[in-house]
Amino acid sequence: MTNNNIQWLEIPCIDIERAKKFYETVFNLNFQAIDVPDESKMYMFGTAGEEGSCGALVEAEGYNPSTDGIVIYFNTKEINTELENLKSIGGEIIIPKTDIGEFGFFAQIIDSEGNKIGLHSKE
Repeated sequence: MTNNNIQWLEIPCIDIERAKKFYETVFNLNFQAIDVPDESKMYMFGTAGEEGSCGALVEAEGYNPSTDGIVIYFNTKEINTELENLKSIGGEIIIPKTDIGEFGFFAQIIDSEGNKIGLHSKE
């Protein structure tokens, strides 16, 4: 087991259906509804054993979208595709595609819920 492998992440949502549509459109993610015992709503993405981390969109008390705090980076094949997709679905580019030398490229966006999200690619 590695010491730097993110296993699970939760992205706060105000409107989980809007957020689901945003992440499906921008990142081509597939979601599965998760039954939770309280009034929370969750959609899971990723599958254990597949490349990448698993996580969920969460609409619940105490989950507040923010541009402060931890920034989650999604690995992409080529950042420009995701940047184009987000324009039509309510996202905002805050740092455009930026060359970081041997490490590839990154960008930062605001998702449909108001979370700051990062993008990373080798191309």
